[in-house]
Amino acid sequence: MRWTLKPKPSSEKVKALASQLKIEELVATLLVQRGIETFEQARQFFRPSLDDLHNPYLMKDMDKAVSRIESAIAKGENILVFGDYDVDGTTAVSLVSSYLKSYYPNVATYIPDRYDEGYGISYKGIDFADDNGVSLIIALDCGIKSIEHIAYANERNIDFIICDHHRPGDTLPNAVAVLDPKREDCSYPYDELCGCGVGFKLIQALGKNRNQTIDDLLIYLDLVATAIAADIVPMTGENRVLAKFGLEVINTNPRPGIKALIQNVKKKVLTITDVVFIIAPRINAAGRIKHGNAAVSLLTEYDLDQAGQFAAEIEQHNTDRKDLDKQITIEALDQIEINEETDRFTTVVYDENWHKGVIGIVASRLIETYYRPTIVFTKSGDKLAASARSVKDFDIYNALEASSKHLEQFGGHMYAAGMTLKEENYQNFKNAFEKVVSETIHPDLLTPEIAIDAEINLTDIDDRLVRLLNQFEPFGPQNMTPTFMTKNIIDTGYAKTLGQNREHLKLFVKQSNSNGIGAIGFGLGDKLEITKNHQPIAICYCIDENEFNGTVSLQLRLKDIKPD
Repeated sequence: MRWTLKPKPSSEKVKALASQLKIEELVATLLVQRGIETFEQARQFFRPSLDDLHNPYLMKDMDKAVSRIESAIAKGENILVFGDYDVDGTTAVSLVSSYLKSYYPNVATYIPDRYDEGYGISYKGIDFADDNGVSLIIALDCGIKSIEHIAYANERNIDFIICDHHRPGDTLPNAVAVLDPKREDCSYPYDELCGCGVGFKLIQALGKNRNQTIDDLLIYLDLVATAIAADIVPMTGENRVLAKFGLEVINTNPRPGIKALIQNVKKKVLTITDVVFIIAPRINAAGRIKHGNAAVSLLTEYDLDQAGQFAAEIEQHNTDRKDLDKQITIEALDQIEINEETDRFTTVVYDENWHKGVIGIVASRLIETYYRPTIVFTKSGDKLAASARSVKDFDIYNALEASSKHLEQFGGHMYAAGMTLKEENYQNFKNAFEKVVSETIHPDLLTPEIAIDAEINLTDIDDRLVRLLNQFEPFGPQNMTPTFMTKNIIDTGYAKTLGQNREHLKLFVKQSNSNGIGAIGFGLGDKLEITKNHQPIAICYCIDENEFNGTVSLQLRLKDIKPD
């Protein structure tokens, strides 16, 4: 691991903020690192308010979208709410469809089949709309590059409203309205919304027309928070507001579908991390193993018993998903080792029998081992389909764009993308992608980095600091859990390994004359030797509160240790 200590911000800014907020300079340092330099910025950070949400009509084409929907309702048209099969797409479809159905009956939903139709707007979906007398499709979390699909729909007198958050191409589709804060001609103040977030802005605008306030829309924020967590968008601005209030809904009054998913969770209060690791994978599993419709059925069900049945089915899908991704990861690692490709700048693997629903997870697993931009291909019809994942600070979307002459289509973000190509182009693409990455990636980015906020002493850690750090939640990109480094540490002699394969490390550490504190290092069991005989070590960690037998104590969650 590569430890990187973040630059110290201006001492003048830190001292000024510490004085204004009456907080320690350490906490003020953490805030300034996050771009929070004034009292008002700190207020918005620590006390997010629904009043901080922007007027939805500031988004380009929002007026056109609302006008077309209101016209459809006035004329009794059939509306189809279309979205991708992942968490962002299924939550967005659930949100917009359930909102519209609350006052208008002629609304149906459509999630494309991952295996038959692939990602995004499909001709099959448009044909379904045509066959069922649909004259308006609202596309969520997809569509920004679907120029030919929209033209196909227009020929059939079907209008499209696109709600997307992916980067547009050079030309926008010929839709009635294109809502995407990443449009170059869109001056909306915040451009990091997820697809469900854009969907929420749409219902917020519709609500304004119906004299509804933001309080009337709170019941939908459990969906928005789930999408924000799953799509790994920055936890800043509107996302932070929506995630905070969405978490409150999840913890106090979640919809029956989410309630059914978390009913066996023993924690009293769920955090955004729990949403990422408990709720999101289960919603995702529906589209990965069976069909995304199962997720929409769960999230729009209002009967708790029926929701429980849906949740049980999805739980089984999630179990199947785990078994599949474990097996395919083993096969992919074997393939890399057999081909002796460990000196490459990229990892690109292919097997026609791999399950398309889990190749994105497998790509993430391979990065854990080889830490390189990674693409996993499988057979999909007469083409190959793939999921790509990147390493920190490397834009894999740009690398795909530079290699795109070998691709049929692609789309995504800086860190994750999907694509299809003809089988005969696989090797040419693989070579081109390797060339682009090798020429553009900084060698340091091929070693995992731990970004450290500050170097501190163990004596700096107390209940007040932890209370303040807890108020930094919800955590996520651009507001990660603060990570600290402390040097000249010794284990007091209680070091041991835990876990079935002794893969975890438990310590009790001290620094000079400080009080001792417990520390746990998941996956650090192989570091036991360097803690013995009171050898000084440096530790890199986050601060946790550990609850055991009703007693809460402070604990260090180790990210790495090394001899000091």
